[in-house]
Amino acid sequence: MKRHHRAGIPASMVAALALLVPTTLYARPTPPTPEQAPIAYLIDLSSGQTLYARDIDRRFVPASITKVMTTLVAFDMLDSGKLRRDQRMPYRDETFEEWHQKGSTLFLPARARPTVNELLIGITTVSANDASVVLAEGGGGSVAEWTDRMNATAQAIGMHDSHFSTPNGWPDEGRTFTTARDLARLAERILRRHPQLFGYYYGRSGLKAYGIAQDNHDPITGRVDGADGLKTGYTDQAGYGFLGTAERDGRRLVMVVAGADRGSERNRASRDFIEWGFEAFDSQLLAKKGQAAAVAQVQNGVTDELALVAAQDIRVALPRGDNAKPTLTVRYDGPLRAPIAKGEAVATLVIAVPGMERSTLPLYAARDVEEAGVFRRIANGFKGLFR
Repeated sequence: MKRHHRAGIPASMVAALALLVPTTLYARPTPPTPEQAPIAYLIDLSSGQTLYARDIDRRFVPASITKVMTTLVAFDMLDSGKLRRDQRMPYRDETFEEWHQKGSTLFLPARARPTVNELLIGITTVSANDASVVLAEGGGGSVAEWTDRMNATAQAIGMHDSHFSTPNGWPDEGRTFTTARDLARLAERILRRHPQLFGYYYGRSGLKAYGIAQDNHDPITGRVDGADGLKTGYTDQAGYGFLGTAERDGRRLVMVVAGADRGSERNRASRDFIEWGFEAFDSQLLAKKGQAAAVAQVQNGVTDELALVAAQDIRVALPRGDNAKPTLTVRYDGPLRAPIAKGEAVATLVIAVPGMERSTLPLYAARDVEEAGVFRRIANGFKGLFR
């Protein structure tokens, strides 16, 4: 039976949230127009809420944004021990002939043996095409095997409208494609699963390698407060796009803009869009990471109740000046059945704000719950008769 429970956050706190929102009208900046960016998507990872969406399921060519998927595959392999940062990768003569100074480059010399660390910095900072291919060949065995990993990872994380046939996004007659919704899932996966690796490799202002200094052309990093990645992309077919993120005061926003006609338009729209996300919404903290946000009923366990926690601070974004009142609901198939492992995802927090799409955040068991013995189960049965 599906149970719907109000979250364990005090009702007074939920009601008070609206009182914290200014009642005076606020002159909001506006998100990008269709002329600036036909595709636009902005989500608040702190609450899972969609703040803005336009044509987010329309397929398009991601160009160099593809390299974010290459970094996710590499981060997963680093995490599992299948790659090491100090591991050296060969630059095959055939690969040099094809990719030497082709588009964005790390200027790898012939027969270089760069480390995985060097390659990833080149990919995330200056969008190096040669570094992407060298990493794919060395880490996957071949480009084809690497792209197989990319596509398997995409399917595993729910990027069902995406396909990759290159590790760097070089034009391939449309065989590589994605959507704004899928790119947001990709960014969320990196930020949630690999926060340390993300913080180390993304957000650099530039690099100097092989005697050549290059700047990062990310349109928001170093220009927008809290911005720290991710990746631009451009092809004649797709136009100009950007997958970006920024964090302020505990709020992490992820945005996608795509289909812009000019780089300058894409860059301006990206900066305005992320600023709009921070300025047009108030963010209220509901529960700290690891703090009990709700309580679930447990069957056949050594305890009949279990505290539920989130893997992050729980926040809700409210349109500034709208006096919106959020509704919080905890859903789980209950009662939960023991045994339950600490950290196991057992419930979902649903956040509903009038006028906004509902969002969900997973809730986890705060502790282990062992299966009860025979006498404990009998006692629990009698206890249930008098509820």
